[in-house]
Amino acid sequence: MSENKAPHVAKFVYDFTEGNKDLKDLLGGKGANLAEMTNLGLPVPPGFTITTEACKGYLENGEEPAALRDEVSAHLDALEARMGKKLGQADDPLLVSVRSGAKFSMPGMMDTVLNIGLSDKSVQGLAKQAGDERFAWDSYRRLIQMFGKTVLGVEGDLFEEALEKAKDAKKVKVDTDLEAADLKKLVTAFKKIVKKEAGRDFPQDPREQMDLAIKAVFESWNGDRAKLYRRQERIPHDLGTAVNICSMVFGNLGPDSGTGVAFTRDPASGHQGVYGDYLQNAQGEDVVAGIRNTVPLAELERIDKKSYDQLMQIMETLENHYKDLCDIEFTIERGQLWMLQTRVGKRTAGAAFRIATQLVDQGLIDETEALQRVTGAQLAQLMFPRFDEQAKVEQVGRGIAASPGAAVGKAVFDSYTAVKWSRSGEKVILVRRETNPDDLDGMIAAEGILTSRGGKTSHAAVVARGMGKTCVCGAEELEVDTKRRRMTVPGGHVVEEGDVISIDGSTGKVYLGEVPVVPSPVVEYFEGRMHPGADDADELVEAVHRMMAFADRKRRLRVRANADNAEDALRARRFGAQGIGLCRTEHMFLGERREMVEKLILADTGEEREAALTELLPLQKKDFVELFEAMDGLPVTVRLLDPPLHEFLPDITELSVRVALAESRQEPHENDLRLLQAVHRLHEQNPMLGLRGVRLGLVIPGLFAMQVRAIAEAAAARKNAKGDPRAEIMIPLVGTVQELEIVREEADKVIAEVQAATGTELKLAIGTMIELPRAALTAGQIAEAAEFFSFGTNDLTQTVWGFSRDDVEASFFTAYLEKGIFGVSPFETIDKDGVGSLVKLAAEAGRRTRPDLKLGVCGEHGGDPESVHFFHEVGLDYVSCSPFRIPVARLEAGRAATQSTGSDHR
Repeated sequence: MSENKAPHVAKFVYDFTEGNKDLKDLLGGKGANLAEMTNLGLPVPPGFTITTEACKGYLENGEEPAALRDEVSAHLDALEARMGKKLGQADDPLLVSVRSGAKFSMPGMMDTVLNIGLSDKSVQGLAKQAGDERFAWDSYRRLIQMFGKTVLGVEGDLFEEALEKAKDAKKVKVDTDLEAADLKKLVTAFKKIVKKEAGRDFPQDPREQMDLAIKAVFESWNGDRAKLYRRQERIPHDLGTAVNICSMVFGNLGPDSGTGVAFTRDPASGHQGVYGDYLQNAQGEDVVAGIRNTVPLAELERIDKKSYDQLMQIMETLENHYKDLCDIEFTIERGQLWMLQTRVGKRTAGAAFRIATQLVDQGLIDETEALQRVTGAQLAQLMFPRFDEQAKVEQVGRGIAASPGAAVGKAVFDSYTAVKWSRSGEKVILVRRETNPDDLDGMIAAEGILTSRGGKTSHAAVVARGMGKTCVCGAEELEVDTKRRRMTVPGGHVVEEGDVISIDGSTGKVYLGEVPVVPSPVVEYFEGRMHPGADDADELVEAVHRMMAFADRKRRLRVRANADNAEDALRARRFGAQGIGLCRTEHMFLGERREMVEKLILADTGEEREAALTELLPLQKKDFVELFEAMDGLPVTVRLLDPPLHEFLPDITELSVRVALAESRQEPHENDLRLLQAVHRLHEQNPMLGLRGVRLGLVIPGLFAMQVRAIAEAAAARKNAKGDPRAEIMIPLVGTVQELEIVREEADKVIAEVQAATGTELKLAIGTMIELPRAALTAGQIAEAAEFFSFGTNDLTQTVWGFSRDDVEASFFTAYLEKGIFGVSPFETIDKDGVGSLVKLAAEAGRRTRPDLKLGVCGEHGGDPESVHFFHEVGLDYVSCSPFRIPVARLEAGRAATQSTGSDHR
């Protein structure tokens, strides 16, 4: 640091008037958006935000940064001066909320405490100022309950049980029917619970309450449910959370007060209209928790038209300002509307596509921005099957369609069972009265979520939409008994734990038994069976069609298919494939042809081996003719035989039994005996690191030559039939340029022979698959003999990590994911730091040697959204993936080409 430069002094606290929506890294999403609404002149209760940097400092050092307390004190003094009252003062207390607010929305995963500042003394002052004793004691019992659970670690069910006892004693069903005297008794009961469980009295000092709540919010960043949610949503673990201190406004002051959540468009469908929930005489947590059933937001017009009209105007302002669907939390305090939060709202996959195209049509965003509003993961969700409307079904209930999809599974009534059964291979539906953040494990494990309470803004609905899980909420006619693990449906039928049910997140319908499914209309569109613009075209299909057109116009990466036969090739072409990036010839050696391969393996002489290869040649040629016809005019990369030969032989145990039985019965078994001897001869401790790939071509004379001849003759036949075959020959598992040179020399000779015999000029590119670390490290040398590289990232991941994919995913990957060693499996999304570095290094080295070197990838990562962006960044020419992943890769390639750092719709 230069001597004449003053050291940077960190600022840990920002007033709502100081920030803006672009400071999410520092102020978190909630704080940045509260500041933005304040700047827009909207009615936001005054407050301030403690930054994510303060949180990170606390978590790293175990104590808050030295300057934080003084900064909080200064901002609290300013807030008190503005409000004309002191925090927790006895006669007219200022009360505040302490709320988490990370950069990315994590609904319900971290902590919030409302009504900070209430005590045995100030509750009396609040009652006097509000003129409502019941309201004051209700607010106090809420503080003790939230503070006890969140800050002091008291089991939340203890408070719920005490509340239920109070209602039972009063013979009422909802907490709003409890009177002031009942709530006073409840406060006493709650304080006793705190004393017994936490070993201390509930703190009466308001500043102590606030300081402890701030620390609790910091610590909730590393809570189990928060970490699990971040892993699920791929949110980095090092961001920390901001803390928002906001002056309280009260929705529980009577029938002219209330709280609600609103969306500027329907988050389930994307349609414009009035969407949301409202609850009179309630605080915000009541809506999100789904404890009391709300009324539709449209009802607010009848209840309080002035506030309704003001809210509609604010919603329009926010949507035009953010140029997106906004999710809004608000409170009405005795007819005065207050805005407590706004954020770009989570939405279903279908809504994402509809909203993106709507906003383009409204001129609010352009095509480039529209592509950042949808994802390949969402498109994949839209390709899932849906329930068959023609099937005979037994509908037993209907709730709110909170998150679409068709989910079938066994009913389970707690999170633990959902996880346990799911790990045993069972498909389950998590059934609850309402979910809370502690249910996250079970929600992740389940196929879908069904609740009898709550609406589109309840915890279950918001989290399910974020995860893309099917969810039906608020099915009130279903009586859920979690203790007895059963659900009673209208008519008296009882669904026991383990009974199969089906839920439709698009209609809200609940069925007994398994309902059959039919293909998605989006898949029908890609298959060419549904046409955008037609009278019967699905509105969603039209939106998907337009977004795919945007992506195809913008993308640089081409998208090919992994396909081994003409049928798969034709499907891939319908899905938009621009060629085949991987044709695995070993799949052509299975079925009836296995006997011919066995002859090749058992051959003792050159004549026997040549006879076996001669028998296989016309069959291979026929396969390639069909493939080149299906992909006429597009490149087809054919990989020569790759797997170990033992895979083509019978199982050693099965074969041993056959030989033993034949010997005991004195039956002929010479062929089986020879096969068994061959199996023993070919046995390897590590077959995936043994005699396979290019090594087969070098050890078994004529094998690769036969395959090259079949490819060349098929290409000549197709060309002579006026077709346009564009075959490419790929040599697998090359680790050194010498291997490739030897195989290439033989291949060039065979191609020349076919050209001479057919009189047809052939241009067959020869390249290799880069799937070994040594190949990546010596790519510059290998490029001297290769016209293209295709990265085999499945094997490259195995060899870089030292993992056997067939073993490790079942044995310890779950533990690695739970411990945070992986954010996601390296076989699912490319490991950029390790495997990705080798891909980048090999691509650069290869092109230094051969500037026109064609680069692609054909591992499973070719269809993974996040990996596609990496392949775009490192300059590959194409990705190749399974046919059903092609639309996902096309969309993500378009998004990668137009990626802007300002867009993030997690």
